[in-house]
Amino acid sequence: MKLSQFKFKLPQEKIAQYPSDYDPTTGIYHRDECKMMVVHKKTGEIEHRTFKNIIEYFDEKDLFVFNDTKVFPARLWGNKEKTGARIEVFLLRELNQDLRLWDVLVDPARKIRIGNKLYFGPDDAMVAEVIDNTTSRGRTLRFLYDGPHEEFKEALYALGEAPLPRTDIFRETEAEDIERYQTIYAKNEGAVVAPSAGLHFSRELMKRMEIKGIDITSLTLHSGMGFTQDIDVEDLTKHKTTSEQMIVTQEVCDAVNKAKLENHKICAIGTTTMRALETAVSTDGNMKVFDGWTNKFIFPPYQFSVANSLVSNFHQPLSTLLMVVAAFGGYDLIMHAYQTALENDYKFGCYGDAMLIVD
Repeated sequence: MKLSQFKFKLPQEKIAQYPSDYDPTTGIYHRDECKMMVVHKKTGEIEHRTFKNIIEYFDEKDLFVFNDTKVFPARLWGNKEKTGARIEVFLLRELNQDLRLWDVLVDPARKIRIGNKLYFGPDDAMVAEVIDNTTSRGRTLRFLYDGPHEEFKEALYALGEAPLPRTDIFRETEAEDIERYQTIYAKNEGAVVAPSAGLHFSRELMKRMEIKGIDITSLTLHSGMGFTQDIDVEDLTKHKTTSEQMIVTQEVCDAVNKAKLENHKICAIGTTTMRALETAVSTDGNMKVFDGWTNKFIFPPYQFSVANSLVSNFHQPLSTLLMVVAAFGGYDLIMHAYQTALENDYKFGCYGDAMLIVD
């Protein structure tokens, strides 16, 4: 398929700036009260529901697979030495604990050179030096901090804010976003992009799932910037994306393989979970333990081996996330569903509404 086949007009007002059912006067919102479009793959039927109704589509011993990655406050604002120019620094991953080395993106990139120092926080409490230029925007920073590593991380994160994607959120980041932009089951730190499909799960909904006997398991895929960046080729077979770290334990494999063997439904919560499942599946269709990196890029046509249902948000045009959804639900049906979403005032983006795709 071609990139241009995933183009559609998305008005800016359709992109959610706050979580669904958010009350700006109280700051209260209910994660599971967003709209949920249910798409039936076999019949093409589309239903309009509320997310808390999701358990009506699943039975006892069906399995939900979550991505338990935890987002950290990755966006920092610093000032360049001498000029004082304001620089956005986006932390990607820690390269070396002892040397305090971080892989980062900087904006504007043209102003930053090797040897430049950046100052962060009140009274320039944190200082970093640029020691490498890895890409047109990427840099390696060495933070000049003498204390213990945990103390350093705490001080660094205190300077950061929630890494809301600029493609989705146009307002200023608020302190509350570090909680909003995090699933309630987040555990393993390392993501700079939240698995947004999981943001709709509330503690109350998880308890109702438990009462109904729906099983859950969690893998880890640390979502990076690669799957949010623009594709610059028309032929999707030529697109290359950056790798992301992922872990699938024996416990996850046992849960998924058991559900498959007993013909229970397996629901992937989000496109990151779906990519991780497809990365760790063996040629015989069973899951295998995986601890490493994946750059798996899924687009139509694609034969899925593990999950038979998917929860996803409504994604941006031309995005790799939309391509995963279209591959799973079928290109024509999903593009029709997206048009239906626009006509029925569904909200798009990381804080937007949800889609459930079932057989």
